[in-house]
Amino acid sequence: MIVRPVRQDDLPALLALARSAGSGLTTLPADPERLAHRVGWAQKTFAAEVERADADYLFVMVDDAGQVVGITGLAGAVGLREPWYNYRVGTTLSASPKLNIYRPIPTLFLVNDLCGLSEVCSLFLRADQRIGDNGKLLSKSRFLFLAEFAHLFSERVIAEMRGVSDEDGHSPFWEGLGKHFFKMPFAEADYLTGIGNKAFIAELMPRFALYTPLLPEAARNVIGKVHRHTEAALRLLQSEGFSHRGYVDIFDGGAVIECETAQIRAVRDSQILVLAIGTPDEAAEDYLIFNRSLADCRITCGPARVAAGSLVVSPITAKRLGMVAGAKVRAVPLCAPTSSVRFKETA
Repeated sequence: MIVRPVRQDDLPALLALARSAGSGLTTLPADPERLAHRVGWAQKTFAAEVERADADYLFVMVDDAGQVVGITGLAGAVGLREPWYNYRVGTTLSASPKLNIYRPIPTLFLVNDLCGLSEVCSLFLRADQRIGDNGKLLSKSRFLFLAEFAHLFSERVIAEMRGVSDEDGHSPFWEGLGKHFFKMPFAEADYLTGIGNKAFIAELMPRFALYTPLLPEAARNVIGKVHRHTEAALRLLQSEGFSHRGYVDIFDGGAVIECETAQIRAVRDSQILVLAIGTPDEAAEDYLIFNRSLADCRITCGPARVAAGSLVVSPITAKRLGMVAGAKVRAVPLCAPTSSVRFKETA
């Protein structure tokens, strides 16, 4: 498997992936025209023809036969061209000293606090390919790209995780809150944001603090939670240092997690090494390996070992990267040592 920039001829496979993802993946709408526009814009991004506010680094994962099996992305900065809203989970204290009553009331505030930050987004892997290290490669490959081109991104990175919904696409959070203001099904609102129509959020969403005890119990219970199909992606990001710091999606209540770019494990621990081709011995471990190119980016995962400033990989790994011995690569172990994995709050 390799991860590389998206191309126009990937469009049919992307559309199939989008349709199989269902509701909740707002950055990958199953809309041919919108997807074609996004692919074209991603190509301009990799050609360094756009500003950070418009940068959309869209990658695909392809197998050795060239078949697209997954998609993943990085946004240079959110909210600098279109509105970007989240709820911040907060607390309001209701107090009556005379009655000796002090009650902290959980609240939701509509905010634009995350505008300008870079975002990891659009992660989706075909169901039959959710095996081995494929998911880890697809998710973590973006961090080597971040490490190599840090100047193109912000000092903090966010990820909006898909919130809880049932098999029919019904969201308890939306049913308890959003639909009362928008008067439309969750899937429709989700689709509209996915194709870039976000102005209606500002026009219809209340600007005052929302007291969560007034919401139905089903809605309260999913604030800051993630869809069961997103739990594995959440754990991967947590293992890299991401944590939930109180922001949630305004539609499905899903957690927004974040991390300082320099503190992401794969960014912090990656190093530049000289590629050597050989036979990694039994002491080899799986590495993420990046050819360090912008327009011709190629990232893969394979057994390797570090020896005297060189990264020894197998011939097949070098072939996947399209590189020869003596070239410089950026690499990092695929997984953090067990003792350094930091699992933080997720709700």
